[in-house]
Amino acid sequence: TYIDCFKGSSGINAEYGHRSATSDHNKPQEIYAVNGIKFHPTYGTLATVGSDGKFAFWDKDARTKLKGSEQLDNTITCCDFNHNGSYFAYASSYDWSKGHMYHNPQQKNYLFVRQVKDELKPRKK
Repeated sequence: TYIDCFKGSSGINAEYGHRSATSDHNKPQEIYAVNGIKFHPTYGTLATVGSDGKFAFWDKDARTKLKGSEQLDNTITCCDFNHNGSYFAYASSYDWSKGHMYHNPQQKNYLFVRQVKDELKPRKK
């Protein structure tokens, strides 16, 4: 998963999204909505969460992904850091990106909290 920007018909940056990795360049990539972006309070790096059920940590200045997550069974709808950035919390629930037909009321919602250490430090230049 990575976040990328592409230009709309007007020539300005129009969309951001998590994208699927594909080795077949003849197949179009699936693009997923980014449901949350939060900046680390100390390092200035950022976290994104998306409809693909993954989170990613980014070094915005170096334009590189620091860490990606495994895919959850459901989308990740929001995220945040605690006051000093030592914990990262994110919620998994249906985000309606595929419409009401894919909503499963029996699927549980989850809140995850994980300790983060150096994985959000920017890369040295």
